[in-house]
Amino acid sequence: MELKTLQMFRHLAKSLHFGKTARAMFVSPPTLSRAISRLEEECGAALFVRNNRSVKMTAAGQRFLEFAELTINAWLQVRADIGQQQTQLRGALSLYCSVTASQSHLPKLLDKLQAQYPQIELQLDTGDHSLAIDTIEQHKADIAIAIHTPEFPDHLSFIQIDKVPLVLIVPKTLQIANIGDVKWHEHNVVMPAGGPSKRTVNNWFAEHGVKPKVYASVSGNEAIVSMVALGLGIGFVPQIVLDNSVAKTKVTSVEVEDIEPYSLGLCFLRERENEALMRVMIDLFES
Repeated sequence: MELKTLQMFRHLAKSLHFGKTARAMFVSPPTLSRAISRLEEECGAALFVRNNRSVKMTAAGQRFLEFAELTINAWLQVRADIGQQQTQLRGALSLYCSVTASQSHLPKLLDKLQAQYPQIELQLDTGDHSLAIDTIEQHKADIAIAIHTPEFPDHLSFIQIDKVPLVLIVPKTLQIANIGDVKWHEHNVVMPAGGPSKRTVNNWFAEHGVKPKVYASVSGNEAIVSMVALGLGIGFVPQIVLDNSVAKTKVTSVEVEDIEPYSLGLCFLRERENEALMRVMIDLFES
């Protein structure tokens, strides 16, 4: 049922006159009559008793009037709230994230932001994910998509939005399908030069008693994918990096069940958590 139909019903319930309600609602009497008949079909009961002389509301009509009043009033309140929010919530927010995160986690957010808060401008800056926390602390961005670590600063808030597994990637030319097939002493390893990946990968090697033959330590997970695709070694990367890499068809992904996944989330100054624009972004990500 449509809101317009409920409004016509409410007016008729008060006027008890089809002609008056039709004029007040800018519809013809036949249109009003058909709308009421459709409501009665949907309710499975007569809402009015009508003849050539009078219109009376039935008990079912009285009950439906309560519903119509609540629904119309709720809609008016929602519309007022939305109008107030969109009037107040305007301005710009800066967001920092990696190129991969901008491809994997931002598109849906941007669609929601544009639909619900068209007055808010999102200024996007992309770069190395390991710089996300520094970017917030140096006030270069309002909010960032970052990876949580044991050393995460107390003065920053973190809201998890995803768990990202790490996978081992090997050149397509190698016949490796399972982690147990890897003979570590035979293969060069491309290691991350820093950031959360370095700690996670080093911990995994230590837990398994593996001393990797390090071919190179590089900055950026995308660079690891490229070097493995060129056959220069094997390495660990987050699944979302591999999914969005142009070189993904040149490597084989090997699942590693016991390696710690990334905890990916929103990072921002704790003192700004209750600012209106910040709350918008937090709520959109959480939804």
